[in-house]
Amino acid sequence: MQQKLSEGNLLNEKGELCECGYATSLVKKYDRTHIKANKWRIKEWDYYLIYNDEYGVAVTVDDNSYMGLNSFTLLDFKNKTEITKSPMKFLTKGKTNFPPSSKIGDVRVSDKNYKFEVINNGKTRKIKVWIKNFSNKTDISAEFVLTDEPKESMVIATPFKENKKAFYYNQKIVGLKAKGKVVFGDQIINFDEPTRAILDWGRGVWTYKNTWYWGAAVGVVDGKEVGFNIGYGFGDTSAASENMLFVDKKAHKIETVVFNIPKLKNKKEDFMSPWTFTSSDGRFEMDFVPVIDRHSNTDIIIIGSNQHQVFGKFTGTMILDNGEKLQIKDFLGFAEKVVNKW
Repeated sequence: MQQKLSEGNLLNEKGELCECGYATSLVKKYDRTHIKANKWRIKEWDYYLIYNDEYGVAVTVDDNSYMGLNSFTLLDFKNKTEITKSPMKFLTKGKTNFPPSSKIGDVRVSDKNYKFEVINNGKTRKIKVWIKNFSNKTDISAEFVLTDEPKESMVIATPFKENKKAFYYNQKIVGLKAKGKVVFGDQIINFDEPTRAILDWGRGVWTYKNTWYWGAAVGVVDGKEVGFNIGYGFGDTSAASENMLFVDKKAHKIETVVFNIPKLKNKKEDFMSPWTFTSSDGRFEMDFVPVIDRHSNTDIIIIGSNQHQVFGKFTGTMILDNGEKLQIKDFLGFAEKVVNKW
């Protein structure tokens, strides 16, 4: 396990992954024109989570070929509330024009009721969002500048056993520094130091029905920049897991991690009770106390998505590549379970 990717094209002449595994940067070149699968199955997106101990925002720009989903969430950790609005645009068919790399390139989507803009010049990312009637007939706007991108990130090229032309090329950048503000009616929320950001950058062709588990967190512990990315369930990860620890912008690869979500007597998952996390190599052992469950459940005949993105506080240990044990306590982050059919 834990096969490392080499540089080169992501897909071969058959439209299949040249290589499966992980890296700490985008060593594989993604080119949408190399895809040989049904063009309606192509999915491309950028998801940004920007947060500190008091507030957070989540920004999604997404092109699933048959529809685009652009989403904005305002999180209030003090009052344990969240507001989400997700305008859709149908038959986008790649016209969102996502850049083929996270390194540089801009994305803009808009209509009369919303505007999403991500401007990336290779050094800074500027994010602007405006949504009409976001909540209670009140508009919302947000502006952020993201800097200090870590040199190392979690990158994975994942195949699907049931379809050789399906793949998932994903990067998680954990630990961008962020500064900005949200204006929501008369309320102005300033995001200053130590606000941090996480980018989930994804390009690929998915199979129809999938369940994934994903978690991440970033912050400062004893003067060190600390973060992690954990997850599984999506595609064939036998070549490598997507589990990685980050300390002072350095990546530390770990093996498999299991999300232990508590269950009620009727065997339904109880997302707001404390969870635990265990790892096969003993390098990530955590308790997790939920604060907010950002839950959405969409079911439109053949399209469905049931999402529980639970924000809360991690307490436990992380062991680095050199054997150093890092203790974290009440470390704010999230863990999610998502079931999709689309």
